[in-house]
Amino acid sequence: MSTRGARPGPAVYVAGLVALLLFAGFMALGIWQVERRAWKLHLIEQVAARAHAAPVAPPGPASWGAITATTDAYRRIRLDGTLDNTRETLVRAATALGSGYWVVTPLRTAQGFTVLVNRGYVSPEQRTAHTKPTGPVTITGYLRITEPGGGFLRHNDPVTGKWYSRDVAEITKARGLSNVAPYFVDADKSGTAAPVGGLTIIAFPNNHLVYMLTWFALAAMTIGAFVVFVRQDARKRRGAE
Repeated sequence: MSTRGARPGPAVYVAGLVALLLFAGFMALGIWQVERRAWKLHLIEQVAARAHAAPVAPPGPASWGAITATTDAYRRIRLDGTLDNTRETLVRAATALGSGYWVVTPLRTAQGFTVLVNRGYVSPEQRTAHTKPTGPVTITGYLRITEPGGGFLRHNDPVTGKWYSRDVAEITKARGLSNVAPYFVDADKSGTAAPVGGLTIIAFPNNHLVYMLTWFALAAMTIGAFVVFVRQDARKRRGAE
């Protein structure tokens, strides 16, 4: 029996449905990456502007509830006040200078509230032998968002004094502090003595262009594969004539 002019077989319709679903899914993912890329580029632009601006006064209690990573992270801050070196916390750190600790010290600001300041890095040998300024100080640095919980696969343990992240709420509780800002500040480099500040890395991975092109390429490959399948099916049917 001749099959010329006959409708495609069931396999073509099934393949068409699968191809349509895959194409729609890949296109949706590609468009999502377009939107994510635009968002990431805008974020990078905003952070760069904040990071290079002149230092401003630390946000006070009235604005604490509105602080977010998107609007405030890496804002340049100037702190005037007094450090409480008796309540410092050593947080495990991995830096360009090696493994060691961040020295996180409460600073009582001139405005009357407290801000946790990451004064910088110390090596294991310097953990008990680093500078501890007394009296009024001025510190500039970046506003950072709290890091709750701990590090990768390692949880903060206030009881044993093992800290793996700069968790503002947990450190505040462990050190018996009050009226503490919900953020902390990474101090700029100041002199050559430990702690060594100025080690903040401002970097945002932006692989959205690669992901976007990948999803769109998969969408195109899906259509191409379906066309090849249809042609092969047609050849088989002609061969059966």
